[in-house]
Amino acid sequence: MNRSTTTRNSATNPWLAYAKPRPEARLRLFCFPYAGGAASIYRTWANDLPAEIEVCPVQLPGREGRIRQSAFTRMDDLVAAAEEGLAEELERGPHAFFGHSMGALIGYELARRRARGGKTGPRHLIVSARSSPTVEDREEPIYDLPAERFRERLRDLNGTPAEVLDHPELMELVEPLLRADFEVNETYEHRPGDPLTCPITALGGLRDEEVSREGLEEWRGLTRAAFRLHMLPGDHFFINGEGRRETLALVARHLLT
Repeated sequence: MNRSTTTRNSATNPWLAYAKPRPEARLRLFCFPYAGGAASIYRTWANDLPAEIEVCPVQLPGREGRIRQSAFTRMDDLVAAAEEGLAEELERGPHAFFGHSMGALIGYELARRRARGGKTGPRHLIVSARSSPTVEDREEPIYDLPAERFRERLRDLNGTPAEVLDHPELMELVEPLLRADFEVNETYEHRPGDPLTCPITALGGLRDEEVSREGLEEWRGLTRAAFRLHMLPGDHFFINGEGRRETLALVARHLLT
């Protein structure tokens, strides 16, 4: 892998942010955010993962440095754009995908799209806080609810900071992005196809009221390779709280052994 070329292109690629080039890395880890999240979720991961892993936080349109761009509302369109935007990066050498909640679906569908096109896929897919896409979602969609009810549901889900929900100007700014991301999730339909050939590791929160161990276990059927499941302390957002250290330890272990 030509690391000098990688460094130059990564620095100017709008699909990547907060990346810290590591010439000694054995592989690159592309990290996809949850609904309403941005690349900054993963900005400190490089500080806590071994130097053999280069962390590449993926920046989706509609947030942070790409705030002026429209967020996608359909998974197929988002994944197609991500593949095009990350194409050169994904061809530069060994890599893996990590995705939390909505990000898990993005990573999975991107891996499938690459496989269908006969292109280099991830060596490992780590899915976090997301039931297998083969599990029926019984929750009522919220992306098109009236504003007041939408904000009530966001508060129930506990993923949006109270200081944002309680600040009308901030909510006016972030609500379109949140609705778009929820629409991506809630209109997604899994299409049967060939299982992946890379290992899948699923991570879940022991106190996650949205994602069950059984739902995580169903990822097993989506790969021909090894499958592992780990339950960590915390709720749906355990990667930001009490499960963070264990999450990073598991990522390092599974990617480097």
